[in-house]
Amino acid sequence: MHHLDFEVPSLVAKTGSALALIALGLTLAASAQTTPQTPPASNSQPAPSNAPLTLTLQDALERAKKNNPEYRAAVTDFGLAKEDRVQGRAGLLPSVNYNAAFLYTEGNGTAAGRFIANNGVHEYISQGDVHQEISLATITDYRRTRAAEAVARARSEIAARGLVVTVVQAYYGFVVAQRKYATAQRAASEAQHFFDISQKLEHGGEVAHSDVIKAQIQSQQQQRQLQEAELEMNRSRLELAVLVFPDFNENFSVVDDLQMPEPLPTFPEVQAAAANKNPELRAALAALRQADQEVVGAWNGFLPSLSLDYFYGIDATHFAVNQVDPATGLLIHNLGYAATATLQLPIWNWGANRSKLKQADLRREQARVELSFTQRQSLAKMRTLYDEAQIARSELESLDQSAELAAESLRLTTLRYQAGESTVLEVVDTQNTLTQARNAFNDGQARFRVAMANLQTLTGNL
Repeated sequence: MHHLDFEVPSLVAKTGSALALIALGLTLAASAQTTPQTPPASNSQPAPSNAPLTLTLQDALERAKKNNPEYRAAVTDFGLAKEDRVQGRAGLLPSVNYNAAFLYTEGNGTAAGRFIANNGVHEYISQGDVHQEISLATITDYRRTRAAEAVARARSEIAARGLVVTVVQAYYGFVVAQRKYATAQRAASEAQHFFDISQKLEHGGEVAHSDVIKAQIQSQQQQRQLQEAELEMNRSRLELAVLVFPDFNENFSVVDDLQMPEPLPTFPEVQAAAANKNPELRAALAALRQADQEVVGAWNGFLPSLSLDYFYGIDATHFAVNQVDPATGLLIHNLGYAATATLQLPIWNWGANRSKLKQADLRREQARVELSFTQRQSLAKMRTLYDEAQIARSELESLDQSAELAAESLRLTTLRYQAGESTVLEVVDTQNTLTQARNAFNDGQARFRVAMANLQTLTGNL
């Protein structure tokens, strides 16, 4: 400040006009932009309980996984498929059941009673049953559920990677919106400052009224852009809040970690990662295996099936391990076992089995077509996404350089203005150019992050 106080009289003496006031205003504005503000001293008191939550990108991803319905639906389907596999495996193994029954028959003076289906007037059944089904259907059903589980696992991974893209877009969209709002604030302040200066120059007879009109139009335009930037910032905040919070919460901030990224991996490296980690291809392959098993299962309708049962327990006229035969007076053991084997041969069902086989063949052919299409689509998609990321990465350096050049242009134009060699309109134009260059650089950084997230839907983390 002492330096400025010393130079102002000298500057006024040299110019002898109101241009010195403009130079002073520009110098102060430049100082305000380049000199960092000293933060207030901490009083070592704890933060208030309603302090905003600070989110990193990883925090946002973890929260979104708990609250996003599409991702949770894919995870639920995967969990259901796992349980289907457990049930299919159980069909291959013997099952054990316990049967207990009491059959009462109206007596007719004999030991059997009125109904010949029963063994006695009173019949007690208490026995265990080991049951086993032996058929092609149980084997193919288990294999089908394994393939369905692989499909669900791949689709849950697709949903997870798609959620990453969505969160990255929303997260960095909010970061860029905040940056643009700050840029718009600075541009609006500079436009208002030049408008004030132009009015003073007009009063001093240094400029025409047309310059004041232009400065006023510029100021109003910057105010409108500031309002639009604030609207976009609030909209992007709400969009991110809906993704990451289970309730409606706007009291949060995000970490701005947009920096110049590392170089992009080579295309052969991306190809190798995509070949091993592409969930879309895994889902299509698993779907084809599932369709193959459905065809095999359809053939079961033409083949015999066998079921085995082994019973051990009581099936007697008294509910007891031992009883006395009233005719002979001898002790009888009621505990015993029995076994049955049932062979079922399909003969005729009006073409239902052949119809099921045709359905399974149609589904398998469709699965083959989808697999072929997915392979071609993945190759084209990988090339497109890689090119997008490569262009976004290469443009970042150019955008960064453009922003630096725009800042240098503003500095040089300001110096020319101080020397009376340029007009206010030229300074305003360079300010607009700098604002556009900074916004373009911010958009470019977010674009690269989103492009990498899209590429990683095919490759996983690179």
